[in-house]
Amino acid sequence: QLQASGGGLVQAGGSLRLSCAVSGRIFSSYHMGWFRQAPGEEREFVAAISRSGSTKSYADSVKGRFTISRDNAKNTEYLQMNSLKPEDTAVYYCAAGAGTVSTIPLAYEYWGQGTQVTVSS
Repeated sequence: QLQASGGGLVQAGGSLRLSCAVSGRIFSSYHMGWFRQAPGEEREFVAAISRSGSTKSYADSVKGRFTISRDNAKNTEYLQMNSLKPEDTAVYYCAAGAGTVSTIPLAYEYWGQGTQVTVSS
């Protein structure tokens, strides 16, 4: 089970930190990712991190502003979001996959319920 939290309403330029707590599975066995979906849009890749945390991947739209990390001792993944923009407004989903780090939703077997992020201008 994946439980995402930390979303909310923030002004443009502000910051939020999302968390994704994983239970019932061996967290360190999975690569982890964050995706987002705005109303009327397809779900899109945001960031991904390997099992050890040594490999990270970001969408071009968030590079330099977002940082993905994980704490295998706490079974938790994080997404630090800085310099937020109105176009970052979406429901953010965490996901876990057993294969290799990927930007493709189909590569992730398990999904959290999503947390809403709203950035006002």
